[in-house]
Amino acid sequence: MAKVGYIGLGIMGASIVRNLMKAGHELVVHNRSQQIVEQLVSEGAKAAPSPKEVAQQVEFVFTNLPDSPDVEKVVLGANGIIEGAHQGLIYIDNSTIKPETARAIAEKLAAVHVPALDAPVSGGDVGAKNGTLTIMVGGPQDAFDKAVPLFQSMGKAWVLVGDSGAGQIAKVCNQIIVGAQMAALGEALITAQKAGVDPSRVVEAIKGGAAQMWTLDVKPPRLFAGNRGPGFKAHMQHKDLGICLDTGKTYGIPMPLTAVIQQLYTTMLQHGQHDLDNSAVVGVYEQLANIKLDEPLRPKPEPVDPVEEAELESFPGSDAPAR
Repeated sequence: MAKVGYIGLGIMGASIVRNLMKAGHELVVHNRSQQIVEQLVSEGAKAAPSPKEVAQQVEFVFTNLPDSPDVEKVVLGANGIIEGAHQGLIYIDNSTIKPETARAIAEKLAAVHVPALDAPVSGGDVGAKNGTLTIMVGGPQDAFDKAVPLFQSMGKAWVLVGDSGAGQIAKVCNQIIVGAQMAALGEALITAQKAGVDPSRVVEAIKGGAAQMWTLDVKPPRLFAGNRGPGFKAHMQHKDLGICLDTGKTYGIPMPLTAVIQQLYTTMLQHGQHDLDNSAVVGVYEQLANIKLDEPLRPKPEPVDPVEEAELESFPGSDAPAR
């Protein structure tokens, strides 16, 4: 069993720590908020007052932090991981950050003989709790091989995608698809509701066919129960889509769909819905369609033929009612 440090104990990080401890690893933890630190200490972890002191005590040190500047500060800043570097230490980042930031951190850690793995995860709070995350990894093969026993405690799949930064590129691709799934789910549910058909029955009808996806399995029951809490927070989805678009700019990749979807999340943020689940983007569709997902079904509306309506309204002397 390994001595493992974990820095960043949010919805995902705390669950990952618990699974690592359950597998028998010795955990040293650090977090800005102390409440979760105290809770994990009561469950068997050890606390350290700084990232430097975490790194000094362990063989592997993980971070799981909100954004690129947070990771840079914890790894490279005062009392950071780099100051606790020692022979045999391996750094693993579960955060979702810019690929170029991951590469820059790996380069600076390599200068003090610490191999780095960018290892963002997918699977949400459910995957973190159940130890069924998917882990996308960039970095050296030998460091990856040593980390595999830890990944086995955290997830159901782990792939070395390529060199440093490749894990974050894989996460960019993942988040393009996740964002599209969340937006498509919201659009589909409100389509059913507005058309007077029970969305829950629609989900049951389509999830066994070509539309089947993790999002369709996991998110609708929570939404139908009125639960729009995270999960994965909307502001983090917005941030990740921003990383996707920045990556598109870096490599000259058009991303029209991702740009539109990020605007849906921008709308959520403008309405103060930062901490709702990313599936709560359905609320934007509720506003646009003037209907609520949880309200009683309305009588089936008569569909309107927009071409016929336009022709009636523009025909001189038409008896069409004024609008």
